Amino acid sequence: MLTAAGSLFGLLRDQSIARLFGADADTDAFLVAWTVPELASTLLIEDAMALVLVPAFSLALSRRAAAGARTDGALLDAPGADGGRTDDPVRALVAATLPRLSLVLAGAAGLLVLAAPQVVRVLAPGLPDAGTAAACLRLTALTVLTFGLAGYFSAALRAHRHFVAPAAIYVTYNAGIIAVMYAGHALWGVRAAALGVAVGGALMVLVQLPAFLSRLPARRARARRSLGPRAVAVPDGGESAGCSGAMAGGGPGGGAAGGAVGVGLGVVAPVVTFAVGRQAQVLFERFMASSLPAGAISHLNYAQKVAQLPMVLSLMVCTVTFPVVARAMADGEAEVARRRVERDLALAGIVVLLGAAYVVACAPQLIRLLFERGAFDARDTAATAAVMRVYTCGLLGHSMVGALVRPFFSGSRPPWFPAAAMGAGLAVTAVAGVAAAGWWGVYGIAAANALGITTTAALLLRGLGARVVAIDVPRVAAGLLRLLVAAGAAAAAGWLAAGLFPAPLAAAAVGGAAVLAAFAAVGRLVGAPELPYLFATVTRRITHVR
Repeated sequence: MLTAAGSLFGLLRDQSIARLFGADADTDAFLVAWTVPELASTLLIEDAMALVLVPAFSLALSRRAAAGARTDGALLDAPGADGGRTDDPVRALVAATLPRLSLVLAGAAGLLVLAAPQVVRVLAPGLPDAGTAAACLRLTALTVLTFGLAGYFSAALRAHRHFVAPAAIYVTYNAGIIAVMYAGHALWGVRAAALGVAVGGALMVLVQLPAFLSRLPARRARARRSLGPRAVAVPDGGESAGCSGAMAGGGPGGGAAGGAVGVGLGVVAPVVTFAVGRQAQVLFERFMASSLPAGAISHLNYAQKVAQLPMVLSLMVCTVTFPVVARAMADGEAEVARRRVERDLALAGIVVLLGAAYVVACAPQLIRLLFERGAFDARDTAATAAVMRVYTCGLLGHSMVGALVRPFFSGSRPPWFPAAAMGAGLAVTAVAGVAAAGWWGVYGIAAANALGITTTAALLLRGLGARVVAIDVPRVAAGLLRLLVAAGAAAAAGWLAAGLFPAPLAAAAVGGAAVLAAFAAVGRLVGAPELPYLFATVTRRITHVR
């Protein structure tokens, strides 16, 4: 629920930005500065930090539990036989990593603040309002520190099997941005949005801090309370977390900080490289759009935020079944992993292509309903809707990349192939973008994005069958092509139906119904995979309700 609420608040945040500031040179400047928290979120919260620290904390919890069992219930900080003290592994890990990490993050944030004008010139050399972008960047640069701390706390809490506070971080983040924007937009303009990002980052830390501190053991344990089996210092989920840490590659020997983190850094390098390569697509788009007329970056941003919703929904299927695939591969059950991956790809394709068909059919109506108010006028609606329709052509590629990369990273030693495939796709995006932007402007940039990410998806699909899970690549590709045919027919039907109604809400509703009906009918007609299974499931549910 909190994760869904975070996404909802993110949409409200984007609506607020559009209403208060529209799509002009100022919003372009803010979005260039927003590149920093977007990249920081990918590296410090969602990917690298979690992949390194969750196994590290899991291993520390495992060692705490093992040490507690060996001492028959004595706390780890209790005096040993030699009169000394044995540090709690969790506290030792925090002491070894958190101060150094905080210092590095603070230094990086400080460098960004000092070098803001130079960074803006690198990110967006053609931006007309570089001064506003630099001022916003000095504020958003603070997220390097706050996002890093938030990611650290989130990894520690998840290793302790506490998920409420980590799930709440994006709710508080977006709520902070919205509140500061409405409070300060009249006084500071678009800089209020940048200040809101800085405040939201601090709130992400504060919302997790009490839970994090409560799970740190006391510095010195009292020997009286450590006597007897009831005083075993094992937190909730300690044993499961320990198993997780062992599976991550931590072995015996070495400190809790050194062993787990050392293994994690070697494992995470291919993942981080892949994530940075994927985020580099956004950097390239804003780099190219900075030389276009004012508002181009903003139109791209709003279009992507709406168009990516079907992709996010489609990847929820893979996120839920990712542990199943990882466990099957770890157990050597190749056939189970193959069936699961093939079904996941088909289901993700259904969700993303159905959503893409709806976005293409009802793009103007959706943008008008979501954003056309305040400073965001009808001209911005038309431009954003047109860009969104082009960008949607790459949605299947984006979804497939997110789904296909998970099996690659399910093993104990992630390969470099996904990063190489991402690099190839990025090269295609760059070459096509440079060629197309001069002719078609922002539409050429969106088309280049679609071409590049589709290239990456095709490479990953071929590589997955040859390197990781022996899926039937021709059969999977044929199934996706059938779904594409159904989606094309559905988009055409929805476009025609939506055009019959002038009111945007009615047009979006009728267009959506037409898209769903056409997708189901044409999908059944061409034999699209998984549709019969879905229809049978829905029929059983309806019969059960009756």
